Amino acid sequence: MKEDAAIPAGLLLEAYASGIFPMGSQEGGVRWYSPDPRGILPLYGFRTPHGLRQALRKSVQVGWEIRIDTDFDGILKGCAEHRETWITGIITRSYRNLFDSGHAHSIEVWSEGKLAGGLYGVAIGGAFFGESMFHRITNASKVALWHLVRILKMGGFTLLDTQWVTPHLKQFGAIEIASNDYLAMLKQALAQKGELPRPGYIDSEFRIAAPVKHL
Repeated sequence: MKEDAAIPAGLLLEAYASGIFPMGSQEGGVRWYSPDPRGILPLYGFRTPHGLRQALRKSVQVGWEIRIDTDFDGILKGCAEHRETWITGIITRSYRNLFDSGHAHSIEVWSEGKLAGGLYGVAIGGAFFGESMFHRITNASKVALWHLVRILKMGGFTLLDTQWVTPHLKQFGAIEIASNDYLAMLKQALAQKGELPRPGYIDSEFRIAAPVKHL
């Protein structure tokens, strides 16, 4: 596969709409997955553990900034810093293309002008497909997830896909459902029109306060 290869945006969107997603392979290329059971995080079943409540209070006290879509490349890079990552070059290029087309998005936590953590995913209709998250400051990714759920609920989204359920996600209310049930939920979600805020800051009332230039 060519070094500058990328999955065509149309193919990626078609795959997501069919319940399929890619992961990069260290041997090159990508592998496609459609787990059964499937992991989802019910938006109105989201749990805020005690530790996250403390982190949210602290995030306000220390002046963390919550932004959307202001440094997508930085989020991709942060998520790829894991020792064993599936976010290979082809995945990075593919999702950067999706970001350019308006389908991929990042929720970012900033501290003292530096990216402290965050997450990214893909939005189609009323479905949001969470891809990866990371933190450089403790709890930053959890705070980003909490804000993502708020944003999706405000924007009329009905499905937050987590692909699998990990112990980390389970503490927030993530559950497993049968693939057939997931596909039915996905079909309904794709028929909806979810809306995300424009790039910028998110204030304490979870609205966009001001646009931010891409860094």
